[in-house]
Amino acid sequence: MTEQEAGLRARLVAVGVDLVTQEGAQALSLREIARRAGVSHGAPRRYFPTHLELLSAIAREGFAELGAEVAEELRGGKEPGGGEEPDGREASPRAQLAALARIYVDFALSHRGMYELMFRHDLLESNSLGLRETSLPLFNSLADLVSRVRPDMRAPDVAGALWANLHGIAQLWGWGSLQLATGADGVEPLVRAALDAHLGPEPR
Repeated sequence: MTEQEAGLRARLVAVGVDLVTQEGAQALSLREIARRAGVSHGAPRRYFPTHLELLSAIAREGFAELGAEVAEELRGGKEPGGGEEPDGREASPRAQLAALARIYVDFALSHRGMYELMFRHDLLESNSLGLRETSLPLFNSLADLVSRVRPDMRAPDVAGALWANLHGIAQLWGWGSLQLATGADGVEPLVRAALDAHLGPEPR
């Protein structure tokens, strides 16, 4: 692939990222992406033989952004709620899990179109263009922390249930349902309750 071709391919993906951010996954037609990229409607097919492959490339950008935020947290960021205690000690696995959960829900609420696309594996070629390699490490990080908090339990099962719970919180909060049902002012108490439900109450 020439430098010009690589640049056009990257532009198509970037346009798709902007489009899903502004208008949601339902707006991601090949024709509309091509129009916004300033190319013929058939041009995307040269780089993405199927619509699914282009969607996967766009979703990969979302996973990369979320993964970078999680990686920074787990490396020990020093912002409030970050991965280190005020005295410089590494935060406990439970505290890191709480931070990861907040990052996940915050990302879901602030990137709603991208978030919807990222987890629609029925729409995506999840083994194309490195999508699995970008998405699975996020779950592995979650499962690793769960195993350190609850070594007596099968971590993938607990991590999967916790992930589903956080996903549901994000979706229902985004739709306005949880605010109505619970009267909560923010998602933080719900995230803490999910952690307690799957991991047991936090030691005092």
